[in-house]
Amino acid sequence: MEENRINRSCAFRYTPEEGHTATAVEGGKLHETPWLERFPQHVPTDIFEIRFKNTRRSYYQNVNNLPLKRGDIVAVEASPGHDIGIVSLTGDMVAKQMRRMGFHIPNPQTGGELKKIYRLAKPYDIERWQEAIAQEHETMIAARQIAADMGLNMKIGDVEYQGDKIKAIFYYIADERVDFRELIKVFAERFHIRIEMKQIGARQEAGRIGGIGACGRELCCSSWIANFTSVTTSSARVQELSLNPQKLAGQCSKLKCCLAYEYDLYADARRNVPRVREPLQAMDGEYHLVKTDVLAGVMSFASSKDSMANMVTIPVERVKEIMALNRAGQKVEKLSTEPVAEKQVEEPTYRTEEDSITRFDRKGGGNRPNRNRNKSRNRNRNRGAQGQGQSGQQGGSGGSGNKQQQGGNGQG
Repeated sequence: MEENRINRSCAFRYTPEEGHTATAVEGGKLHETPWLERFPQHVPTDIFEIRFKNTRRSYYQNVNNLPLKRGDIVAVEASPGHDIGIVSLTGDMVAKQMRRMGFHIPNPQTGGELKKIYRLAKPYDIERWQEAIAQEHETMIAARQIAADMGLNMKIGDVEYQGDKIKAIFYYIADERVDFRELIKVFAERFHIRIEMKQIGARQEAGRIGGIGACGRELCCSSWIANFTSVTTSSARVQELSLNPQKLAGQCSKLKCCLAYEYDLYADARRNVPRVREPLQAMDGEYHLVKTDVLAGVMSFASSKDSMANMVTIPVERVKEIMALNRAGQKVEKLSTEPVAEKQVEEPTYRTEEDSITRFDRKGGGNRPNRNRNKSRNRNRNRGAQGQGQSGQQGGSGGSGNKQQQGGNGQG
């Protein structure tokens, strides 16, 4: 028996008895969690989600009433020919996913209809599909060389063969509009297949290549994100992040996708924070807003615009109260109504040799003045019986070899 696992999240097997077979492998970016699978199906449907290479997926109708389940390898309708895909969602989850993706079922009255699921993939289909997948990398390398020789400002990022090997999708990246009509003719003559060009963005390319992010984990786009959302600098402003392109940009040179993870939380918290357009008026002067802690619900004000002088931190409710009084022409006596506790610096209750700032000076006594050595010697003598143990720690072990350390001999 021969087994080979490839990048379509499938394990291919061949046995003389069964021929070529394929089994979907759970896990990875293309994995879906069937969190409604153990519940009754309230909306019986013959529509299934089928996934293909990378994040490409679509919805097909089970016109032949096949007993399909997640992970089945099926042959589906394509234009032209047929394609091979894996059933990824069934039942109620399909309707929820279609609604989330904004996918609308074509209206038969206007001539539109869903593509069909033909059959469960046969050994011949699996064998031909595996041969098509094996040609993808070689085709991509050759396509890149052809595009470079023609001087086109584009990059062939990936190639996906259709299951029947009569068509291939060439995914490309380009910063500007590219006229690839002549390129398609060259590809068709070279590879003897139908050509479809599909442009992808930098985020999709980063997800295809993969890597490690600044957080030390695998890139979200290559591990679990299948559908990208728009990320703008307003996400960073709402979260009060520094607008530093080097910190906000990911490996795709676009804004990091994780900027949108906590955006809703900060946006909801900001609804309770007032917008301070003018300094707050108090008896002892004006106070300018210097920073806001949205999640903690506090705002900090200082008596100067350009410094943190006399900074006072007060709750959001207190800010609203002061702003209402200021609009009425009244000044508050002071911003904070809570008594300010004086900070008392307490001396440490213990001190060890490691805490002493002069601990480095007590080593290498040969370089210190003689008077310091005499003071150390006198101090050790006054310690009496305890001097023997303590001088052994501070001055090293006693003996003639260590007489220059701490004045030190271990005999006191």
